[in-house]
Amino acid sequence: MRRVALIYNPMSGQRPGRRAEQIADVAAVLLRAGIEVRTIATESPESAGRQAQDAVRGGCDTVLACGGDGTVHEVLQRMVGGTAALGVIPMGTANALAADLGLPSSPVKAVKMLLDATPVRVSVGHLFYQSVEGGERSRYFIVAAGVGADAFFFSRLDSRLKQRFGYVVYLVEAFRLWATYKFPMFIASFMESGRETPREVEASQLLAVRISDFGGLVGNLAPGASISNGKLRVIAFKTFSRMRYLRFLIAVLFGRHSYSQTIELVKCISVECRNREGSAEQIFVEADGEILGTLPVRIEVEPQALNLLIPAKVLSRITDL
Repeated sequence: MRRVALIYNPMSGQRPGRRAEQIADVAAVLLRAGIEVRTIATESPESAGRQAQDAVRGGCDTVLACGGDGTVHEVLQRMVGGTAALGVIPMGTANALAADLGLPSSPVKAVKMLLDATPVRVSVGHLFYQSVEGGERSRYFIVAAGVGADAFFFSRLDSRLKQRFGYVVYLVEAFRLWATYKFPMFIASFMESGRETPREVEASQLLAVRISDFGGLVGNLAPGASISNGKLRVIAFKTFSRMRYLRFLIAVLFGRHSYSQTIELVKCISVECRNREGSAEQIFVEADGEILGTLPVRIEVEPQALNLLIPAKVLSRITDL
């Protein structure tokens, strides 16, 4: 790192008033290390990627996304395929990628760890979906992408309540969804290694996972998932039973979950989802916790597409998977 851009949303997180102070502390660490620093506040929720791209064009070799998974997601869109490195400073409500990278919750401690990090070429997810306005669009993702119940969950989250109460809002909304959501079924078509034709199943929820450790209560949700992996690990809920969902989620919280024919962990090259014939259900799609659009959707992997700063202490774990 020689020239670094700190991209941050001044209004995100539970205490946005402290954000400028935290950014200043992070910048001070970099300056003491002899690194040139630019601090860039986002102009809108969708501007982070463009501003990161402008910083790279202006000579920055590294962009540090200071925020949660949503901020990382926006910056990611303009850095895939480039040579500049992306790093993460956890400052958001959900910091799953930071947890996977072994970064502490303290921004200052995190940036000190990144001083010795190595830029590694990693793979990212690529999702093609139907926009609400009409027409196919695509987004990259690095944590997870969901179709069905979890995307509906993110569509219901109130950003103002999330900012005020943080992770508690996730738990309250998850319980409300479990109690009221109808879990409509759709068709998922998996292209698996060694098969000439896709395998089709009916599912009420898919989650394509790219990281090995979500941190906190979720932990290692999908064994074998990794940002270095060129294939997808997809959790397919082939049920609309509330009790089966509940039993699985409780098992996840205690780190004792397993997979079966009903809730299956699929290793695949790609997966496509569409509505069942004759169905008019609006089934949502999300990536990295950001609600995007609806079915139909195709999810695949872009191999070796991003330079990501990986701390030395987790480098072997992530690159060996």
